[in-house]
Amino acid sequence: MSGKAKNTLIRDTPGDTFFLIFLYIMLGFVLLIVILPLLFIVSASFSDPQAVITGEVWFLPVRPTLRGYQAVFKNPKLMAGFYNSFYYMIVGTVVNLIMTLLCAYPLTRKEFPARKVLSVIMVFTMYFSGGMVPTYMVVKKLGLIDTRMAMIIPVALSVWNVILCRTYISSTIPDTLYESATLDGCSPFRFMISIVAPLSTPILAVLALYYGVGHWNTYFNALIYLNKAELAPLQIVLREILVLSKIDPIMITDARELAAKQGLTDLLKYSVIIVGSAPVMAIYPFVQKYFVKGVMIGAVKG
Repeated sequence: MSGKAKNTLIRDTPGDTFFLIFLYIMLGFVLLIVILPLLFIVSASFSDPQAVITGEVWFLPVRPTLRGYQAVFKNPKLMAGFYNSFYYMIVGTVVNLIMTLLCAYPLTRKEFPARKVLSVIMVFTMYFSGGMVPTYMVVKKLGLIDTRMAMIIPVALSVWNVILCRTYISSTIPDTLYESATLDGCSPFRFMISIVAPLSTPILAVLALYYGVGHWNTYFNALIYLNKAELAPLQIVLREILVLSKIDPIMITDARELAAKQGLTDLLKYSVIIVGSAPVMAIYPFVQKYFVKGVMIGAVKG
């Protein structure tokens, strides 16, 4: 029996082996494309400005220094941008998750007669929208211009994320559980809060990552809806530094110690990129274990 069992084992063919080798080579190539620029930016952010200008920096810091980061954190605009971005990300993500769950759960209940019609209407908005000008007029009529809610209310819900959440709930929470809870006197809303929400932690964690990254990286809505500099998110400040090359004079307090103003400008750009990316990169490991599970459920059964 053991000999027959060994003979029935599936062995990789030469074609499979060649494909795996080719796949690993391609993945390694992609990894190099992604990681080499990142290593350069990290090294440049810790290097001496003169070394950055002269091209001495490759993948290790040259004459390591923290001057770039010291200048970054001395800038009040950057610190205000950090506060605003964290506010928009945290509050906005909480609002997004609440709205997504409130919309996704009713669409899973077969006894809800309008669920198919509402699903069609919601999907329709994924392909056709009112456009930027009508949306701006609505936001203005609601009195949201130059308020923090202008960064949260217009993007309070993503239809695609509602579909992912609905699919997850339908495929993981059986109807018998709802029937048992109903017999015990549990209302539909109580069932959603006490049972559906805790059991949907994996997909909610994935959606929190999606929404959080979206809020952290958003800048276009701030350009349209916000005129007050004190409400601007971090990405607007980064845009001024990276795209428009606007450097606040307070960030050049140690200019005499630096080789040149251009060196400081380049050093600040690299430092700001790292500072702006670090929060999202720090959040990802905490939701990584839920990421694949949540995405695969939406992809396979969506």
